[in-house]
Amino acid sequence: MPDDAPEPIQLDPRALSARDCYYLVTSVVVPRPIGWVSTLGANGVYNLAPHSYFTALSDDPPIVGFSSTGLKDTVRNVRFSGDFVVNVVSEELAEAMNVTATDFPPDQSEFVWAGLTPAPSARVRAPRVAEAPVALECRLLQILELGNAPAYFVIGEVLLFHVQPRVLRDGRVDPALLKPVGRLAGSGYSRTAAGLFTIKRLRWEDVRQREPPLV
Repeated sequence: MPDDAPEPIQLDPRALSARDCYYLVTSVVVPRPIGWVSTLGANGVYNLAPHSYFTALSDDPPIVGFSSTGLKDTVRNVRFSGDFVVNVVSEELAEAMNVTATDFPPDQSEFVWAGLTPAPSARVRAPRVAEAPVALECRLLQILELGNAPAYFVIGEVLLFHVQPRVLRDGRVDPALLKPVGRLAGSGYSRTAAGLFTIKRLRWEDVRQREPPLV
């Protein structure tokens, strides 16, 4: 670091408002994958909502999780049915995804308003988005309450993957064909395919032959 480089600003989360802390976290933890979660309500209505606090937690067995700040329809429905489906948001579905982020009342289905097709799942009660390039049928494992709001972290085991052939190359999902959308801060989103690059994974045997960088 140059000698004249300014010192970083230190921000204590305990001294920030919840809103300011939200803007800080969502602007630095980027881009975030979007878990487009479809569920079935106790009233029989299909719900669909995007969750940008979403990640993979395990691959054997495959386990994923998403977080919802506050008790919303998605969490209520997961508690009711014990399952959910995570759909991948590709570029062509971004506008429809944005519609489903609206605060619809529980008796209204986001599928209808966004012009999307609820397709039957094979192993869970929740529907999947027929237009999505990939969908993950999940069985609920656990719901954790985190933070002050609180945030409800929903963890589920993937029971079945639905993958459209158009996103496969050599038997694997190709990010360039999948074209997933990432969430940034505020109303910002990122395209993945346009900025793809690869870096070869190194082994210790490769690195040990180099001179360590000077600090």
